[in-house]
Amino acid sequence: MDSLIKLPNIAKILAQKLHHVEVNTAGDLIALGSENAIIKIATIDSEGVCINMLYAIEGAIQNIRWHDLPRERKKDLKLFFQTLNKS
Repeated sequence: MDSLIKLPNIAKILAQKLHHVEVNTAGDLIALGSENAIIKIATIDSEGVCINMLYAIEGAIQNIRWHDLPRERKKDLKLFFQTLNKS
């Protein structure tokens, strides 16, 4: 879990949620991808996921602050998140 907290955008609470879905390292997170990570988190805490969490995870994967994600990637993630919430 400590290695996750070293990533941009990942604080203690998000690191704990990732740990609960067996994502323990940056490598685990990168291999899983942001969309799959948010799906896994939603299975254990559907009320605790939001678009900003998805952006944070993607930013961590890209090793940048989520505010700096490319506009097109944010748009894609937003569409994905809206689809996820309709299920």
